[in-house]
Amino acid sequence: MIRILIAAAVAMTVSLIGTRLLIHYLTRFRIGQPIRDDGPTGHNTKAGTPTMGGLMIVTGAVFGYTISDFYNGIYTRSGIFVMLAIIGGGTVGLLDDWIKVVRERSLGLNKRAKMLGLLSVGLAFAVLMIEHAPTHTQLSFARFSQPGLELGSILWTVWAVLLITGFANAVNLTDGLDGLAAGAGVFSFGAFTVMAFWQFRYPDLYQVPHALDLAVVAAAMAGGCLGFLWWNAAPARIFMGDTGSLAIGSGLAALALTTNTHLLLPIVAGLFVFETVSVIIQIVGFRLFGGRRVFRMAPVHHHFELKGWPETTVIVRFWILAGLCTAVGLGLFYADSINSGLTDTVIGSGP
Repeated sequence: MIRILIAAAVAMTVSLIGTRLLIHYLTRFRIGQPIRDDGPTGHNTKAGTPTMGGLMIVTGAVFGYTISDFYNGIYTRSGIFVMLAIIGGGTVGLLDDWIKVVRERSLGLNKRAKMLGLLSVGLAFAVLMIEHAPTHTQLSFARFSQPGLELGSILWTVWAVLLITGFANAVNLTDGLDGLAAGAGVFSFGAFTVMAFWQFRYPDLYQVPHALDLAVVAAAMAGGCLGFLWWNAAPARIFMGDTGSLAIGSGLAALALTTNTHLLLPIVAGLFVFETVSVIIQIVGFRLFGGRRVFRMAPVHHHFELKGWPETTVIVRFWILAGLCTAVGLGLFYADSINSGLTDTVIGSGP
């Protein structure tokens, strides 16, 4: 538990201080975020706000994870591979952000290049896990044996790549309002901290040998997001950019894969799924209904903005939705542990 607290505290501190220094540097050299022409007109005032702040989320998480292991800790391959997935996703996003600010346009990497980068991150992570870490290749909900559908190495690799690319893009779509993605990320990574620590306490049931180290990684990312949120809260003094959103999405998917909670991830991180589904509905509806839109604008947070909700109202209410999703996900995880035969142990003092 002390390692988890150290990881979160160090990551939050590094992110908090580092983001402030990054704001100063980017402002000094006038490195700011171009605003998309097809977004809400009210966002035009945000043009020039420093971006690439996700760099400090990743940096804080790396420092938190590294320093926490100095305290009676052991680096594990699973933990290292998840951190590499986070760094990999962040690197793809950093390239995208850098192109935007250098070329002073709202579009960075083209879709093919960005997708190729994310596919490479997902494939590298999957291969490393299969070849060098203890990995269950069953399709899983709250533990490897449930539902326990064996995928085998190849299908599990494909599934891992799809999950990482899918959630990286989901968080990227959600990152459209000040603090929305960072706040939701705190909830999601907090949930994985709790679930991984629970798996560490009951190794016979979950069979996740590196569960404690994974809890440390999740806590470090939660701390990194929280420290960044200090400066990213509305009105944002800096944006996380694709650097942050792709790192957060890659990290969430990688943690779900290593903790055998693949199918629980869409519930725990339900806000990101909700935002993505709204985009899909908008596209499908536009094509089926002859150009008519289901929402005024997608992702759905822009729909409520255009309905007249103040930005801070949308953010806070969506944070509440994120918290509810996290609570439901944790409840289902706990319920599964009770149903699996841990009733007496949980009620008692535990091991």
